[in-house]
Amino acid sequence: MALDPELLKILACPLCKTEVRLTADEKGLKCLRCYRVYRIEDDIPVMLIDEASIEPERPTKD
Repeated sequence: MALDPELLKILACPLCKTEVRLTADEKGLKCLRCYRVYRIEDDIPVMLIDEASIEPERPTKD
């Protein structure tokens, strides 16, 4: 089961409040501004700033 598209529309980075998008491998949500990646575990996004990784800009899945 994938993340609900309606949920993706309302989720935002908890740090900078910017839109997040699925990563190319669909295992995380990446902030479009600060490039933090929040992992997805059991179809639940873990939106904790301290647990996010920071990745350079790469393509995300639209």
